[in-house]
Amino acid sequence: MTDQSPSGGTRAAEESRSKTAPPPLFRVLMHNDDFTSMDFVVEVLEAVFHKSTTDANRIMLNIHFKGLGICGVYPHEIAETKIDQVHALARGEGFPLRCSMEQA
Repeated sequence: MTDQSPSGGTRAAEESRSKTAPPPLFRVLMHNDDFTSMDFVVEVLEAVFHKSTTDANRIMLNIHFKGLGICGVYPHEIAETKIDQVHALARGEGFPLRCSMEQA
């Protein structure tokens, strides 16, 4: 005989669902350098991170004046993919643009 919960499911099924935690999130950080153009940084923020032109410019200015900017917060695999996309675009244009991630 299985235990029935008031909602009609089994208690074991409900307990296993309640123990599932959301994945940890990571901030994707873009670092300043002396070679990558501001226009290219804005283009990357719009293309890879789907930022509006206003947000992309704000983040670019943070990168320029503060040394780094937060591009977004994502699960680990998505953050890694976005970093790889940025590095590939930058290499393709001959820029040393660098991104990293840290746990949020």
